[in-house]
Amino acid sequence: MAITVDYRWMIPPLGAEVVHSYRARVRAVHEDLTARRRAGKLPFYDLPRQDLSGIEGYVERMKGGFKTLVVLGIGGSSLGLLSLNAALRTPFPALEPSPRLVVLDNVDPVRVGSFLDALDPRETLLNVITKSGDTAETMASFLVFRKWFTDALGAKSAAERMVATTDRKKGALRKIVDEGGLASFEVPDGVGGRFSVLTPVGLLPAALLGIDIRGLLSGAAAMDGRLASGELAENPAYFGAVLHRVAYREGRRISVMFAYSDQLFLLADWYRQLWAESLGKRFALDGSVAAVGPTPVKALGVTDQHSQVQLYKEGPDDKVYTFLAVEKFSRTIPIPAAGAGLDAIGYLGGHTLNELFAAERRATEVALSRAGRPVSRIVFPEVTAHNVGEYYHLLEVMTVAAGALFGIDPLDQPGVEEGKQYAYGIMGRPGYEEKRRELEKTAAGEPRLLFGPPENA
Repeated sequence: MAITVDYRWMIPPLGAEVVHSYRARVRAVHEDLTARRRAGKLPFYDLPRQDLSGIEGYVERMKGGFKTLVVLGIGGSSLGLLSLNAALRTPFPALEPSPRLVVLDNVDPVRVGSFLDALDPRETLLNVITKSGDTAETMASFLVFRKWFTDALGAKSAAERMVATTDRKKGALRKIVDEGGLASFEVPDGVGGRFSVLTPVGLLPAALLGIDIRGLLSGAAAMDGRLASGELAENPAYFGAVLHRVAYREGRRISVMFAYSDQLFLLADWYRQLWAESLGKRFALDGSVAAVGPTPVKALGVTDQHSQVQLYKEGPDDKVYTFLAVEKFSRTIPIPAAGAGLDAIGYLGGHTLNELFAAERRATEVALSRAGRPVSRIVFPEVTAHNVGEYYHLLEVMTVAAGALFGIDPLDQPGVEEGKQYAYGIMGRPGYEEKRRELEKTAAGEPRLLFGPPENA
């Protein structure tokens, strides 16, 4: 069964007339995206039909050869995999089956050192992921782990326990792969990190963990078929993009994704990067200053009903809400009878946690809708690889369509690159000396506003 996208509660606060006024604009966007896709300029569209034989062959060779998979990557090189693992294996690390997944997407020395102390190199497989091959955080961690493996196992055995996912030709990691004989997979040209979950970036480690990657691609392909029309009323990705654009113009510039499932919570985390990095742009396509971008926020039901819903219902009307719901969970937990004289909770007996979970979500949706807040819902009939693949493709197409409606390029990330360049300068990377000088010249601000420890401390 396919996922369902429900926008009915979005229309009243936004106005049907203004939403449907975008029909001609959406047709033009569709024609442009279709032309760019045919020209090979939007390769993420074609990922659902890729050849999986290389990944499946490697997974078969490595089967049973490791108990822990360590993935080094950051941003798009980790968030997709984390969401896949939570949705299709378990969202609870303490209960994770073998092989265990460890994703090191930060260079916190305590975090990295703690795992180095706890892991056994003879039972560990390392997947290092960086499209550029030069990502400072990922490559620094890789150098640490390469030495850790080599010191324990020797160079030849160390190489057998490492696999890289990177550019097919360029970058430091590609050079290391070619010179050191590491197994490797390619990030397709033209697919940015936040659109890469259905490339070997996400599919290779997912397959190593036993996730059904063919199911993921079948779901994405099915959604691609559902998004073939250029008519606003027939395309849920375009309709969602229009709704968010209209909401943004009216001052609703925060997009809350409320997951009513622990399994789906990290899908909201993946969405945060996709939406923020794609749509947060200073310049429009015509070179003018746009300074646009909806701010994505994740929330977990029912947990965040008790921490955020007060703000969402009675605070400023500056948000739109997307609920992630599951119709049929893999477990059903009955609620036992409370016993005599406990009327305040006695009504719960005879129901299930599943019913309570659904009732809490429905109640929150209605409460927000009655307060005039724009609410939509994406319903998973079950949490399967097919349905998760549908979700990824839906949100990716919605994102590029929203970028067109905002008049910006959703595929670049210049704001991220500048910060990287300053870090390169600080760390002494050749060619970035000027960035270091710029940083050192930056005014420190008013000295009296620096509150340090007492001088005699």
